[in-house]
Amino acid sequence: MHPALNIIIKAARRASQIINRSSSELEHLKVTTKRQSDFVTEVDKAAEAAIIEVLRDAYPEYGILAEETGLTAGTGAGSEYQWIIDPLDGTTNYIHGFPQYAISIALAYKGQVTQSLVYDTMRNEMFTASKGSGTFLNERRVRVSKCLKLEDALIGTGFPYHSFIHVDAYLAMLKELMQKTSGIRRPGAASLDLAYVACGRLDGFWEFGLAPWDIAGGSLLVSEAGGLIGDLSGNDNYLETGNVIAGTPKIFSQLLQVTDTHRSAKLNA
Repeated sequence: MHPALNIIIKAARRASQIINRSSSELEHLKVTTKRQSDFVTEVDKAAEAAIIEVLRDAYPEYGILAEETGLTAGTGAGSEYQWIIDPLDGTTNYIHGFPQYAISIALAYKGQVTQSLVYDTMRNEMFTASKGSGTFLNERRVRVSKCLKLEDALIGTGFPYHSFIHVDAYLAMLKELMQKTSGIRRPGAASLDLAYVACGRLDGFWEFGLAPWDIAGGSLLVSEAGGLIGDLSGNDNYLETGNVIAGTPKIFSQLLQVTDTHRSAKLNA
C-alpha cells in the first residue's frame, strides 16, 4: 500500500471516531446554515480538524483544499501536491439520522488524483484506490458492473439543492432517464454514489454543481475499478466544472448521449 494512502486511512479513522460518537446524540448538535440547504455542524469542523492534523504531521509541505477551512498552503513553497477533503459528505443526511454519509479524502498531484478514500463510517465500508493499483472495498478488489444497456442500469444522481439555475436542464435529463433505465436513486452523498459505481452497486451516476471535495475521492475509485468518469462533455475537468458523469464504459457513453441532448450551454462554460 502506498505510504500516503496509509496516512489517509489513519486520518479517516481518527475522524470516524468523532462522527460515530456524535451520531447517537444528534439532538444536541449545533447546526449552522452556510447557504440554502447547505449545513455545517460542529462534527464537520472537528472531523476536518482531526483529518488535517494527521495529514499535516505526515506531509506538512502539501497544500490542502477542505470544505470547511478552504484552501491553505503547505510548508513547501509551490508544492504540486494537494489534499482534497470532505470530512462529512452528506451532512444533511447525518443531522437527520439518515445513514448515508461518508468521509472523503484524496491526494492530487498537479491536479490529478493519485490516492483516494471514501469511508462509510456507519457501515464500516472503506473504499480506497491508488493510481495504477485498482480499487478496494475493505481490502477486497472491486470493479464496476458488467451492465451494457441503459435499460438494465440502476443510475444514481443528486438533485440540485442550493443553485437552481440549471434545474430545467436537470429535470429534462431526469425525465428521460427515468423512462430509459431500470431505476434512479438519489441517496444524498456524491462520494458514496461514486464508490457504489466503483463496486457495481450502481451502474452509472450523474450530477452537476458539485464541489471538488464532493468528487475527488470517488473519482479515482471509479477509474481504478474499470469505469469512466468525466464532465457533461465527457472531458476530464469535472473537478473544475463540478459537473460529473460516471459509469461502466458502455453506460457512461449512453448517459453522455442523454445529458448532451438536454444540458444548458452554460453548464460547462
